[in-house]
Amino acid sequence: MKRRTFIAALGAAAAWPLVARGQSQGKTPRVGVLLFGTPDTDRNFGSFRDAFRGLGYIEPRNVVFEHRYAEGKTERLRNLASELVTAQPDVILAIGGDVAPFARAATSTIPIVMVVSIDPVESGLVASLAHPGGNVTGVSFASSDLAGKRLQSLVEMAPNVKQVAVIWNPDHVDPEYREMQNAAKSLKVQIQSLEVRSVNDFEAAFEAAKDARVQAVMPITSRLMVLNYKRILQFANDNRLLVASGFGPWAKEGALFSYGPDVDLVTSRAAPYVDKILRGAKPADLPVELPTKFELVINLKTANTLGVNIPASFLGRADKVIE
Repeated sequence: MKRRTFIAALGAAAAWPLVARGQSQGKTPRVGVLLFGTPDTDRNFGSFRDAFRGLGYIEPRNVVFEHRYAEGKTERLRNLASELVTAQPDVILAIGGDVAPFARAATSTIPIVMVVSIDPVESGLVASLAHPGGNVTGVSFASSDLAGKRLQSLVEMAPNVKQVAVIWNPDHVDPEYREMQNAAKSLKVQIQSLEVRSVNDFEAAFEAAKDARVQAVMPITSRLMVLNYKRILQFANDNRLLVASGFGPWAKEGALFSYGPDVDLVTSRAAPYVDKILRGAKPADLPVELPTKFELVINLKTANTLGVNIPASFLGRADKVIE
């Protein structure tokens, strides 16, 4: 072999994922994917796929995805998780705190990499963040202490706000609602709980919000809320309500502000977990990763439309200002 040809071949081999070289001949790694929406509507899966591709995994050349998705129907997740386990993938990627528990209930042997906003310990997905202890590991957006800070920021931006609706899914084990209740007491704000467990519950929740004459809406993010965020924002827009959220995309689409982790960045961090597991690592030995950076995104256009005068102190420390 000519020297130049040999060097090119060596470089190509180095770029190939280690797992692909470690697999027996003819075996391609299979990654099961359990989604609340669909592969096309779940932007978080797109972030994972891009990061996974950056590690050298190109479908179908050296990896195959086994998709199961609920199309927004919570009642389908249990059966879909069982179907995915029956397909026996090498690892399962479960995106969403209202998704991962179904994967965990379906298998205690197939490795699961989660991307969730719930508390992984409180929800029983892992024994601890440092030592997951079972077949589940991955990344979590969990930052419940930020919920109270978001409510405080909302009141500081709009001091006249006294009635706030919190729209959330009680089946999504998340301490954020509890944190908001605690913060509301000191801020002298009334919290109106809007419980939404399925796509069919939104209209009743919206009517309850109008009956309570709320001035703002704060969604607690879950897959159900993300899939219906435009619907929530449209309701708020039609009724001139402020919206404060934990994730940047809400502010970009019309919420007054968001304060929380970069969801695309955190989701992309799941890719190295899947890679390590395909190369032989055990989920029990991989600590759960939490976000370390949080973004404040303010929609100044929305503020001007609703007559909110954002204090200069907030604008000065905002990571992004949408005008």
